[in-house]
Amino acid sequence: MRTLLSKILVVTLSLTGLSMFAQQRDLSNFRAPDQRGLHVFEAPKDSVQEFDGVKVRVGGSSTLQFQGLSHENAWENAQVGDAGIPDQDALDQLQLIGIESNFNLATANLDLDVQLAKGLRMHLRTYLSSRHHPEPYVKGGYFLIDDLGFISEGFMENLMKYVTIKIGHMENNYGDAHFRRSDNSAAIYNPFVGNLIMDAFTTEVGAEVYYRRGGFIGMLGVSNGKLNQSVVESDTKPSFLAKLGYDNYATGDDFRFRLTGSVYTTSESSRTYLYAADRAGSRYYLVLESVKTNGRGGLAGTNPTNQFRSGRFDPGFSNELTSFMFNPFLKKGGLEFFGTVELSSGKSNRESATRNATQLAGELIYRFGTNDDIYVGTRYNTVNAELGSGDVDINRFNLSAGYFFTKNILAKLEYVSQNHDGDGYAGTKYQDGSFNGIMMEAVISF
Repeated sequence: MRTLLSKILVVTLSLTGLSMFAQQRDLSNFRAPDQRGLHVFEAPKDSVQEFDGVKVRVGGSSTLQFQGLSHENAWENAQVGDAGIPDQDALDQLQLIGIESNFNLATANLDLDVQLAKGLRMHLRTYLSSRHHPEPYVKGGYFLIDDLGFISEGFMENLMKYVTIKIGHMENNYGDAHFRRSDNSAAIYNPFVGNLIMDAFTTEVGAEVYYRRGGFIGMLGVSNGKLNQSVVESDTKPSFLAKLGYDNYATGDDFRFRLTGSVYTTSESSRTYLYAADRAGSRYYLVLESVKTNGRGGLAGTNPTNQFRSGRFDPGFSNELTSFMFNPFLKKGGLEFFGTVELSSGKSNRESATRNATQLAGELIYRFGTNDDIYVGTRYNTVNAELGSGDVDINRFNLSAGYFFTKNILAKLEYVSQNHDGDGYAGTKYQDGSFNGIMMEAVISF
């Protein structure tokens, strides 16, 4: 009984604290985690508020998907003894897991955003549940500095009108696509259910410095190049990133135009993670996964954590990597276009020659209804890459529709079709591999 009373007291005090902060949810230069945050990229620099004490904003998100996908490859009717299949173990690594239409794991995030001083804000995101981890774990966090008055009143205030400093173990700002992707359950900015095939996303310890003036944006950043932090001696060298672009958002014109170019590069690493850092996992559960996990052994069974990036592509540039991403964004009334051109090159630890990978994507969205609460959209995404075994081609088509019940609640319906081709997939589970079907997703974000 005493334990129960203690738990009730803790919950009561927590809810009391939340109610105290409920009227203080707008922070300086903050991207709203709801419908108001659409079409926002970097956190704005236009609202440094007077500081009247520490403000804590407790937020979060939750998503649930219904998956109705089917998949196939060249080995569906193969048998032991066929060419290239000497035994049952080899066949298990080629034939696909049987999947059915059903619900995926519900995912959730917890966000803490704290105004610590004038122009000084902290962000922390915790994945409460994700496809890869059933237990909560911290994604990352950072300090965002828009004013140095906490050091000394008026300190460098003329420069800080245009400069922002971001420091932490954080999501690196490479490209613009990551501002529209789903980050575990934070999926309200994404008009589709899945992310790009070659999903550029990583969290590393580093710092980024921004200069924004008259619509132009420039950013220089450096990170330690490590996803998993450790002081054990390694060959990993720092990674460098930069962004340059123009955005006429501040002009107030009905026509919005933004164009940015970004680069992420590392000259040597024990393991690069730009295309393999999303520990939350993909939205398309177990698609094109074999009965036996490739190279790991052990039956996959019904546990999706061993194949948590299914449906995506990692070019395998694990030792050195240089990637460029260009993103145009145009918006006129309810019609918007977002594009991605990505050129990546690198090699693994076992390779001496550099390989290349190219990704193209185009999204066309039309929003209408009261407050643009309804949208329809389509996206076409292709990847062409050189593997040691040969070239591969992947293409994906998405057709999506969504409805905002409130600014915090979004329902999506999506049709997806993805195909794999190329000599590099010969003799693997991806040979003539494809999946297609319907996805439905419900998102709550606040």
